[in-house]
Parts: sequence; structure tokens; C-alpha cells
Amino acid sequence: MALAPRDERPCLAIPPAVGLADPIALCERARDLLEREPATELVCDVGEIGRPDLGTVEVLARVRLTAVRLGSGVRLRHASGELLDLLSLIGLRSELPLEVEGQAEEREEPGGVEEEGDSGDLAT
Repeated sequence: MALAPRDERPCLAIPPAVGLADPIALCERARDLLEREPATELVCDVGEIGRPDLGTVEVLARVRLTAVRLGSGVRLRHASGELLDLLSLIGLRSELPLEVEGQAEEREEPGGVEEEGDSGDLAT
């Protein structure tokens, strides 16, 4: 049995609740991780976030900005649907791509439009 390849990207765990000092501390942690382990992406594990709010969005936006300034991107791991919906509403969803089990996920955005049926179909 072959072992799965080890993920070499640095990972930053985002806490379940975000306080006023957290954005600064998490950005410093992101900077430390990327300076110690240069990578094209910083993985942010957001699986512990219960109810995301604007404080959560602020932290993620600031961490992303820190990573970009250091030549890296950010990818979210274990993001809830609620967090993804909030990021979409704010307009940051495309800036913070999602990862599932070590692989990038291509997630369709909810469009709210249903496909048209064949014009020959009869309503039941």
C-alpha cells in the first residue's frame, strides 16, 4: 500500500472565535510560517470556525494580504458552506479557493437558476 504524499505547504489554523487582537497575531503567524517555509500557498484550516462572521472574513482577508505580500496565495481547508456563502456575499470567494483532502476543489457557485427542460416535455 502506497503512502499519500506529505503536504509540504505551511498550514495556519484559524481559531473558532476571532477576537480584536487575532487579526494581527494571525498575520504575524502567517508571516513567520511563510518566511520559515517559503511556499506558493499558505493553507488556512478553517474547520474549527463555528459561526463565521465579519471578524472571520477580516482575519482571512488580512492573512491573504500578508501571504500575497510575501509572494504566496491562500487556500482554505475544511471550510463550511456557511463560510463559503459569506465569502461569496462579500466578494472574496474567488480570492480564497477551497481545498478538500489535499486537492483543490472546483466548486460551482450557487446561481439560483434552474436549467430549462426540453420544450417537448410535458408538465406533470
